[in-house]
Amino acid sequence: MKTMTALTAISKDKPTPLKELNEAQITELQTVLVKLGYPAGDIDGDYGHNTRNAWAEFMDDANIDNEIESISSNSLNTLQQMLNDLNSNQDYDFSTPAGTIEAIKKECIRQGIGLKTQIAYVLATADHETNHTFKPVTEAYWLSDPDAYLKKHHANYYPYYGRGYVQLTWDYNYKKYSKLVCEDLLKHPELALEPEIALFVLVHGFKTGAFTGRKISDFINDHVTDFVKARYCINGKDKAQEIAALAQDHLATI
Repeated sequence: MKTMTALTAISKDKPTPLKELNEAQITELQTVLVKLGYPAGDIDGDYGHNTRNAWAEFMDDANIDNEIESISSNSLNTLQQMLNDLNSNQDYDFSTPAGTIEAIKKECIRQGIGLKTQIAYVLATADHETNHTFKPVTEAYWLSDPDAYLKKHHANYYPYYGRGYVQLTWDYNYKKYSKLVCEDLLKHPELALEPEIALFVLVHGFKTGAFTGRKISDFINDHVTDFVKARYCINGKDKAQEIAALAQDHLATI
């Protein structure tokens, strides 16, 4: 989604109460808010508690304080500008590990993950999850035929098994990111291996807590740096110490 369509039908003359938006307009609003990192919850076209809170957070960031329960040309223009900034073309080079590392650094900053310690941990996760190749991989990539293995042993989520710089798994996550990257990942789950898509998922998941409900800022912020517990953003305690050491290594290079 590079340009909003359903929301542009809203009257430009006066603010429109959010509760008067139709399902398509709410769906589009939720999609934009989630893509920008605001916690609007499920993209379901329902104007509920999560969407209200996400809109209030956006309005606070935009310094618009007189339209909390409505949407106007002013707030729409600000929302579209933020979306344009996020969608701006990036000259990323994924042909080498060094190029991918630079792409991850830039994408972190672009999506609002700005602390060096946070960026170091995102890099460490991609480093570990891809077996130090910095290339998108599939779950069980080390097997000769991972697809056949996963179809047999993990039929509960096949074919939506892990893919990317971090393992995007389950149909509901593929559905969610289909809306955010404007590609049909449900019909073509292999697209999650495309470097541009895998990069967006990696950084967005850390920023919003999409993988486990825990955001990188929960463990790494201006007041604390916990490279061990940050693993809860992805996979509990699995390899937490090992990835923490990688984060320290990457931090030394930023």
